[in-house]
Amino acid sequence: MTVRIAVDAMGGDLAPEALVQGALKAAAANKNIQIVLVGQPEKLPAEDSLPQNVTIEPATAVMGMDESVENLRKKRDSSIWVATKMVKEDRADAVLSAGSTGAQMAAALLLLGRIPGITRPAICTVFPTVKGGAVLLDIGANLELEAEQYVQFALLGKVAAKTLLKRENPTIGLLNNGTEENKGPDKLVEAHKLLKDSGLNFIGNYEAREIMSGRADVIVTDGFTGNAVLKASEGLAKTLMSMLKEEFTASLTRKMGAALVMPGLKNIKQMMDYKQYGGAPLLGVNGISLVCHGSSDAETIFHAVNQVVNLRESNFVEQLRAEAEGFFEQE
Repeated sequence: MTVRIAVDAMGGDLAPEALVQGALKAAAANKNIQIVLVGQPEKLPAEDSLPQNVTIEPATAVMGMDESVENLRKKRDSSIWVATKMVKEDRADAVLSAGSTGAQMAAALLLLGRIPGITRPAICTVFPTVKGGAVLLDIGANLELEAEQYVQFALLGKVAAKTLLKRENPTIGLLNNGTEENKGPDKLVEAHKLLKDSGLNFIGNYEAREIMSGRADVIVTDGFTGNAVLKASEGLAKTLMSMLKEEFTASLTRKMGAALVMPGLKNIKQMMDYKQYGGAPLLGVNGISLVCHGSSDAETIFHAVNQVVNLRESNFVEQLRAEAEGFFEQE
């Protein structure tokens, strides 16, 4: 199977260089992918210098990282719009971008539409745990949710965990400030009741301190909370690694001890590095749209392309549609 990926080459803090370099690395490693760099041709490599499985699709405009999403309708020649339209027109199997998340989500909703039964899309990520990772959603697409949408996100997370983590019957936890059923705002109390009766493998409320335990394969929350948890964890991991490095290099004796534990520390650092996961799928839209960190470098984009290949080859969107259809028919 050849997987066709439209890369928004103009989106991100390090665009277009990082996007181009990461895409070229992925194209060299996998000849069964066809990458289309979408962007301003004058800022991209000459097409005749590119490998056979990399081409260019012109797009004259760019959506700024802090630009109002309302401008997207006026900028239908922007790289994110053109890249998403390629998926809509079946000229690509997926779109990948490190640009404005709001613009990417809006383009996906307007051009690809939603999976039936899903009222809002969610962004999910694989969060590191002692058991190999958990799916956390939403991490930024929706600041607030209605009670029913927590159930929808749990369903989306279930399929994501089955595809990304190979969990057969994923356990689902609802992020809250306590484990009691009546904890939290009214919407969370109602969401708990709905999840409990949903038929999903719901294990109850889940406190933030439990996330890395791996007890839940899927952790459901609103986008504001999820984004705060993700960024706090990234900052904590970075700070801890910096503190450990400083302590281990403080003296010759400590340096000698550090040499013994360094392989383990490197493994832990790799587990907690978001670059290894590449990007976060936008769940609930009728197509593959991978959201990458705004500061994504070439290595991150390389892994993101590989993640897209996994999603396409596993028929991820088709699984989501089938799961949603079966779930909502039972209600």
